[in-house]
Amino acid sequence: MLDIAIGTITMRPYVFAFFAAFLLACMPHVGWKKTVTFTGVGYMIAFVSEKLSITTGFPYGWYYYIDLTSKKELWIWGVPFFDSLSYVFLTYCSYATALLILSPLATRKMDLITLETRAIRHSWAALVLGSFLQTFLDIIIDPVALQGSRWFLGQIYGYGEVGVHFGVPLSNYAGWLLTSFVLVAAFQWVDRKQDAEMPKGIFPIPFRSLIGPILYLSVLLFNWGMTLWIGERLMAVTGIFIFTLPIVIVTVQALIRVNRYREEELREHLKDYPWSPLGRW
Repeated sequence: MLDIAIGTITMRPYVFAFFAAFLLACMPHVGWKKTVTFTGVGYMIAFVSEKLSITTGFPYGWYYYIDLTSKKELWIWGVPFFDSLSYVFLTYCSYATALLILSPLATRKMDLITLETRAIRHSWAALVLGSFLQTFLDIIIDPVALQGSRWFLGQIYGYGEVGVHFGVPLSNYAGWLLTSFVLVAAFQWVDRKQDAEMPKGIFPIPFRSLIGPILYLSVLLFNWGMTLWIGERLMAVTGIFIFTLPIVIVTVQALIRVNRYREEELREHLKDYPWSPLGRW
């Protein structure tokens, strides 16, 4: 059992590096209690969605896991542990990126701070945008993951039928949108549960508002890198084209919005984050 636990980490170090970045961003953002709660809730939602799909075809369509590593890393009821765990940090970084897009922005020295009020964090806009951001991540991830036999992921799964998007069926992305919607809604629910009290474990950390979006970009860059490494240039270029315009729009809009907040937005932010560097203004 110990060998399997060690193998789970050593075989998938990139997954646990991304998960560590999630913890680094999420704990100072919403506190350790909400972070731990969402990790458990998010994992269960992801696991159920995957288990359902390999047994019923819903929500992603019919696919199957290839059991080649269950004696080397942790699998749970036919699903690799790391796969469901990945949904947790993919959801958070997508949601954090949505908050960066939707919130007023302020600077303090070299730091960039999102003035994310409760209304913004719990809004339908954050829910819908976060869900689509996570789904579009999978549009980049899934085609190269399907080619896992050509890189160190390994061939861990396949689809019953060859899909139209580099072998991935469109039903997979519809399932990801539905599951992402549930996951982001779950994060908002966890965040809202303790709104009446100061969340436990929130603490100041430089560039906290940027860690989630940087994690989002890091996942993109990692998968683009793997795509180029295995020689799938068309797949990589297609993914880059999909994200180039959105990244430019988000960057330009962020620069326009910096330090253009209203007084009530600043007041709401400081109520949620009394330790914020803005509190000294």
